[in-house]
Amino acid sequence: MRFKWKAILGIGMLSLLTMGLAGCGNNRADGVQGNKKLVVATPGDMYASSFHNPKTNKLTGYEVDIAKEVGKRLHRKVVFKELNVDGELTAVSSGKADIAAGNFNLSPVYKNRYLFSKPYKYSYGGLLVRANDQSGIHSWKDIKGKRSAGEAGTLNQRWAQYMGAKLVNYDNASGLINDVANGKVDFIPNDYNGLKMNVKKTPVKGVTMAKGLYYRTNLMGKGIGFLINKKDTKLQQEINKQLTAMRKDGTLSKIMLKYYDNDVSKKPTNKHIKYFKVPKSIKGD
Repeated sequence: MRFKWKAILGIGMLSLLTMGLAGCGNNRADGVQGNKKLVVATPGDMYASSFHNPKTNKLTGYEVDIAKEVGKRLHRKVVFKELNVDGELTAVSSGKADIAAGNFNLSPVYKNRYLFSKPYKYSYGGLLVRANDQSGIHSWKDIKGKRSAGEAGTLNQRWAQYMGAKLVNYDNASGLINDVANGKVDFIPNDYNGLKMNVKKTPVKGVTMAKGLYYRTNLMGKGIGFLINKKDTKLQQEINKQLTAMRKDGTLSKIMLKYYDNDVSKKPTNKHIKYFKVPKSIKGD
């Protein structure tokens, strides 16, 4: 469920940041091997999860803040590795990162490869479309044949394929909103709250959110959280303990309200979310 910040700034291709980091084996929370780092794979160009502040160029975002707070409470130095979707997943499964923080749904698609944290965000899908005609999408059946923009293999592109859309896959999301505005693609399916905030912040004119079209699928799981290296059950327990405390003391709500206009750490109250069952065989590529 991913949408990226550089898309609205017209910044170029995602630069992969090589930080000379050690793998997971040297970063255990118990400090047995020394340096107590928490290595976090994150996109670095996704509003509001993980992006660079356009004024300071400092890495920020709700998941950046949550990871930093968890690291602080665990007395571990947090180090970020900026990667695209596939890079984040590979880094965690290979042990080059401890966790992935990229607005990932705790999906059954990932269950066999990763451990899950407790969810810290709840959301649902929405469509970013052209404002003048809503890209011709006024009902679910209108999606068939329309051009859906996103990264290959993501849960939203899988859903779009299931709905009969023509997939236009990008290596990263640079220029996506502009491509909707100029008609190269018809819509972006993604996290409703993230897309809504992008519409508010983008300098690109002529885009809006499709009214009344909100969705969830069986592939989205029960919320959004960290993906954790499959072998590190101790880290999973430690992270979950801190997330529980952060929810209880209001820290999660405070972080979310810094980036969103509503508290997305709480389950949505929207009663008009339509549920779709997407076959796992659909790959979105």
